[in-house]
Amino acid sequence: MTTHALPFGSVLDPALAPALRWGILGPGGIARTFVRGVSHTHSQIVAVGSRDRGRAEMFASQHSIPTTHASYESLVADPQVEAIYVSTPHSEHVDHALLAIEAGKHVLVEKAFTRNRTEAQRVFDAAAEAGTFVMEAMWTRFLPHIAALRSVINSGMIGDVITLQADHGQCFAYNPDSRLFNPALAGGALLDLGVYPLSFAHDILGTPDLVRSVGSLTQDGVDGQVSIALTYGERTHASLSTTLWSATPTTAAIGGTLGRIEAARSFYGPSSFEVILNDGARWSFDRPVDGGFQYQIAEVARCVAAGRTQSDRMPWDETLAVLGTMDEIRSQIGVVYPGE
Repeated sequence: MTTHALPFGSVLDPALAPALRWGILGPGGIARTFVRGVSHTHSQIVAVGSRDRGRAEMFASQHSIPTTHASYESLVADPQVEAIYVSTPHSEHVDHALLAIEAGKHVLVEKAFTRNRTEAQRVFDAAAEAGTFVMEAMWTRFLPHIAALRSVINSGMIGDVITLQADHGQCFAYNPDSRLFNPALAGGALLDLGVYPLSFAHDILGTPDLVRSVGSLTQDGVDGQVSIALTYGERTHASLSTTLWSATPTTAAIGGTLGRIEAARSFYGPSSFEVILNDGARWSFDRPVDGGFQYQIAEVARCVAAGRTQSDRMPWDETLAVLGTMDEIRSQIGVVYPGE
């Protein structure tokens, strides 16, 4: 059987986006990936801030960042910084985003954007009043293979979408102090890992009509594993799963009336997919990408240069909708974070 290359999908070259001067708020592991993403654009990281000066200085030294700050307040007040990348634990996102907005900075906040929809609304209300750009760092939405996949669906190639399946599981050793297991840091599989398949389902199918979920909690009361069923209209379903206890395939599949799409591991990062039609015809998309964060970083720079406060591809309403679904899932499985 011959497999043909797909011509669908296009994204703007990140290297052609305007430059933006970034400050990193929270120099953790994901911030290292962000640094790599910025290196593929004309933007620069000019400062990094941490409550631990030594940590900030070490990160700055490792990544050739010229300025360090020993507090977040000092970082957001830095006049050379135009935009702040918030990469602290989920529990801190709302306060750190508001801190940056109050300082007049544009903000990119790691997913999950906040612990819940109410907190996210506070951030967006503040951004609307201040006129600053804010976006959730759901990098998946800006990747080339997702643009191509959406083009296939929109072309009608696989017919009406009937089913969507996606998973994201990783195997982590139990550590009560880790942000993944600590309720005070809004730990659990859903906000850290499950947000990917859930946001993917929202991207392809929209906000579900009905949400049903079951979960197994850790000894500290966060979700260790969650299985989710979403329904849309009379016959379209999404089946999603996430876990902290097993390294799952992290693949996705979309079934339509004329064929299906099978996205390879790891579907939420730069990946490939195949289209298999009911008549046996096959099409593939495989475009290697170095890194991947550069596409969302470029989107922020383009939007800021255009004077926009939100992205069409990852608008505020979408972040609110995904968080609303996660709020419902947590309500069903019994996960409540301290301070909510």
